[in-house]
Amino acid sequence: MAAVTDFAASRQLILQRHRHLKWQWLDPLEVALMILCGVCIGAFTLCVLLDVVTREIGYPWLWLQQATTAFFAWGVFIGIAVATRRNDHIYLAEITKTMTGAKRSTIEIVNRLVVLVVAGFIAWFGYKNALLDLGSYRMPWLIPLTVYTGIVPISGVLVMLFCVEQIVNGWNNGFEGPEDNEYLAEPVE
Repeated sequence: MAAVTDFAASRQLILQRHRHLKWQWLDPLEVALMILCGVCIGAFTLCVLLDVVTREIGYPWLWLQQATTAFFAWGVFIGIAVATRRNDHIYLAEITKTMTGAKRSTIEIVNRLVVLVVAGFIAWFGYKNALLDLGSYRMPWLIPLTVYTGIVPISGVLVMLFCVEQIVNGWNNGFEGPEDNEYLAEPVE
């Protein structure tokens, strides 16, 4: 019962906006990605603070720059995937919110297909780059660069998954949702 309660509490991290475009079975993944993104942002901030403090007192921790770089890279690429799932990115969303029917569906699908293709390139070339980085190391700790670049193909695959999710659900349920009319301007009489 605790797991159900814990997940119910974590559902606060899941935006209910555009719910008709989401599969419920991917909700735990979104929660995990949101938590991981928050951890990365917090750890990045802490590493920068500690780097500045240790340099100012004359005892720099050189490894902090490596940790900062890793947390930054992971935070950014996890954030890209989460923004895709939450529809919190630039997709011409403001333009399509005012449209309905086939015209809107066409533009929404084309937008997501473009993102799907780009995410495919990110996944493929990110994978190739991560493999190449297995033979490259950062000083002074000799950490493989793949620790930093390994998130790139993972992010590409997640973005592809979330694009397919939205295309399938948008095709079946339509892309219009009740939230599209929330911020429309009132007509002036």
